[in-house]
Amino acid sequence: MAKPAPARLSPPAWLTAGLRPSSTPVPWPAVGRASIALAAPLAVGFAVGQPAYGALVSMGALSGVIGDTADAYRMRIFNIAVPQLFGALGVTLGTLVFGHGWLAVGALTLVALVSGMISSIGAVASVSGLLLLLNAVVGAGLPMPDPWWKAPLLLTAGGVVVLVLTLLGWPWRGGQPERAAVAGTYRSIAELYEAAGADTYDEKRQQVTASLNQSYDLVLARRARQHGRAPTLVRLLAELNVVIPLLEAAPATHIAARHLGRPVPPEIPAAVRALADAVARDSGARGGSGGKGGHGPGGPALELPPATRPSEKAVDAALRHAAGVVHRTEPDPHNVDDRLGRPAALRVRFRRAARGVLLSESSWRYGLRLALCIGLAQALVSIIPVPRSYWVALTVTFVLKPDFGSVFSRAVLRALGTAAGLILAAPVLAAVPRGWWDVPVMLVLAALIPAFSAKGYAFQTAAITPVILLLSDLLNHQGFHLVLPRLYDSLIGCGIALIAGYLLWPESWHTRVADRLADAVADTAGYLTLALGARPGERAETAARHRARRKLYRDMSAVRSEFQRALTEPPPAGDLAAAWWPLAIAVERMVDATTAARIRVDHGAPPPEPTEVAAVERQLRELADGLRASDVLVAVRVDLGGDEDGVLAPLRQEVRAARAIATPVPVPRR
Repeated sequence: MAKPAPARLSPPAWLTAGLRPSSTPVPWPAVGRASIALAAPLAVGFAVGQPAYGALVSMGALSGVIGDTADAYRMRIFNIAVPQLFGALGVTLGTLVFGHGWLAVGALTLVALVSGMISSIGAVASVSGLLLLLNAVVGAGLPMPDPWWKAPLLLTAGGVVVLVLTLLGWPWRGGQPERAAVAGTYRSIAELYEAAGADTYDEKRQQVTASLNQSYDLVLARRARQHGRAPTLVRLLAELNVVIPLLEAAPATHIAARHLGRPVPPEIPAAVRALADAVARDSGARGGSGGKGGHGPGGPALELPPATRPSEKAVDAALRHAAGVVHRTEPDPHNVDDRLGRPAALRVRFRRAARGVLLSESSWRYGLRLALCIGLAQALVSIIPVPRSYWVALTVTFVLKPDFGSVFSRAVLRALGTAAGLILAAPVLAAVPRGWWDVPVMLVLAALIPAFSAKGYAFQTAAITPVILLLSDLLNHQGFHLVLPRLYDSLIGCGIALIAGYLLWPESWHTRVADRLADAVADTAGYLTLALGARPGERAETAARHRARRKLYRDMSAVRSEFQRALTEPPPAGDLAAAWWPLAIAVERMVDATTAARIRVDHGAPPPEPTEVAAVERQLRELADGLRASDVLVAVRVDLGGDEDGVLAPLRQEVRAARAIATPVPVPRR
């Protein structure tokens, strides 16, 4: 009998996930901006005989390039300008404690605490906290030109260069990113209807949620109080609002296609795509009002199949209403509020953010972790002579960002990316003489940053490392001798982050998905009561239902992000997240089934009995309580009686499936 072939040794999936390049397309405009923004200051510096000044401006531009992640121009101003101000403050504090030994250790530890705490506010605050600490570390580790205000001024000038290059297209493409996002939401809904009844429906629904979130975020970022001053904004918000009924009708269509064998007619997704094209062209400015027939003076007629069943009537009504708004000359200015409600005043949001930072346990916990690691890094390099020791703390800062992904995987990817970047930088530092040749070299190296950043963290690190080394060499003139010390420093920083920022904290060995899933299940129970307790036609209750559903899907997007982070953790956290992933999918399906039931009732189906609703809600509450009480999923057989032909039948089926999910018990190897 032939012996079985020995198992091939290969790294585990959680370790290699970050080494697979993402399929995200290369942002070519960002590639061009990065090349100019980082190379032009060097050219100016060499021209005026101050290459160190040019290097500092390029460093500031590097921060702006990394932070330029928004689509809308108004958001870009915010995303680039605010972090640059925090970066200027950071380099000022670092410059003031440069060469002061233990005073610098204490100052950087305090800055790390503040940086970590404010990072919990949001994406812009996270980048601001990152630049605050990074520039403080650089200022405390590198000699800066006198007087003290010159370095922050030069770094800020680099951010201004990026901002100016970014805004050059605003006069011609002012509203294009927002309009493209709204049109993209329509196209994603068309793909969702095409996937109705298929196994790809869940994936398409997640894409619709992400697209809708992005569209609302972009459009609401530039919403003004006086709607009449922004007619384009009025139209975009109106066109975005009317996709909600289309989105709510999709689950009922999916259930009908999957369980009742009624596929979606191809005219439905074709009509949604036609609306997407109209939004992209902004054809409403030339159109008229689309009434009951689905067309007006400027809008084409909708050729839709006859609607006889509740799910079909829901889609028909939603499509005709959307066509009427998209092709209307002037949308109703009183119908432009998003379904999540108007944002609070700036002072209210500031108070909420401050309260969240000061009173949040997670904010303090992350701030203390970051402060501990930075304090250890600075203390280590103060006791042990390490050339250009700032690189150790820089590595800790980049790695210890849990809102950017798994700390463990980032430490591994940082080490690998740095090694790859050093291999790329070594021939440049060894063969290219310092001077004007640095300008064309920087043109090429800077272009790699946005191109590689789109592919993953390890690739971004590999692209940023040679750029930082080249700029550092213009400041300290060490040349090729920078290469190996930077590798050692990176390994030391990764080791500190892994030990003091990961292994020593009990929460690193557990995943937070249980609590988040429990909250999502409890919110689903509340949404069930709200959706099937509201009476058709009551506007306030309908709006509340829209907000509850949108909040649920936003929360589930956050849960998916948490799962993606947890899946890259080593066992047991990664294994536990993988075991619970089916439950996350089940929760989304339960929300869909609840929405489908409400839509069918709105269009003529008999409503469920209150006892049926209460029985399902009770099972959801019990599931949520079980998730909070244990890290192990136990299968529970439930007997949910009710009308098997009623609107709640698909929801009961999803609840039974969710309660039957159990954590698999690993089988020991022999």
